[in-house]
Amino acid sequence: MKVIGIGDNVVDKYVYKKTMYPGGNALNFSVYAKQLGIEAAYLGVFGNDRAAEHIITTLKSLEIDISHCRQHEGENGFAAVDLVDGDRVFIGGNGGGVQSDHPVVLSAEDLAYIKSFDIAHSSIYSDMDSELQKLKDSGILVSYDFSSDYTDALLERNCQHIDISLLSCGQLADEEVKNLLKRVHSFGSQLVLGTMGSRGSMIYDGQSFYRQDPHFVQPVDTLGAGDSFFTAFILHYLSEKKANPNVQDAVLLKNSLEEGAKFAAQTCLVDGAFGYGIPF
Repeated sequence: MKVIGIGDNVVDKYVYKKTMYPGGNALNFSVYAKQLGIEAAYLGVFGNDRAAEHIITTLKSLEIDISHCRQHEGENGFAAVDLVDGDRVFIGGNGGGVQSDHPVVLSAEDLAYIKSFDIAHSSIYSDMDSELQKLKDSGILVSYDFSSDYTDALLERNCQHIDISLLSCGQLADEEVKNLLKRVHSFGSQLVLGTMGSRGSMIYDGQSFYRQDPHFVQPVDTLGAGDSFFTAFILHYLSEKKANPNVQDAVLLKNSLEEGAKFAAQTCLVDGAFGYGIPF
């Protein structure tokens, strides 16, 4: 199996300890897949500052293919993180940096390259919603993280091009989560996964809901927990489905959710999304 993250990369700047870590939804997907033993690539936009240099060096050291990335003069994307009442919270950023002025526009060459992968993952912070139809039309499986920045209008517009949708739903009650997942499925996504923080997660496949409790640990840093959960879930789901096409979906979904929870707990024991911090 081969996977590719397409879209956002940032450094998460922890202002209270002056340390920055590589991150971003699409980038994290590629890194976590690699950690899980899967061949992974990343396609996105870098600036030419120290933050970009650190991300590029990190990805090369992890042997993640970045051969189709773009690089432009200017500031790489960053998000500022601070400690508030013991919790790490995002307090600002630069709106994606050079990515906002030079978003990914997929060429015919890019699409031919992307077709060699089993799944492409992107996000709402990737500035490439206009490219989703190209991805879908290429025949590749498409997953997408809406985070918590979604509206019904956006979901209806995008989900027709997305096979697997991921949404942050911690602010919603369980019944509201169920209604949301049903709506997203009706807009076109085959699988819809809602993460709910300490309440775990819920998935809807068009017929049934499946619930997963988190694996509780004493966290060092919860940043990246949602990304790592999704990555381990979807990779287990796809690889097992490929290995055993006759497996019952209910069993496969439950087992895959458990794999996601297990890996997310491990991620919470590392500073940043996946470590590799340097001073700034």
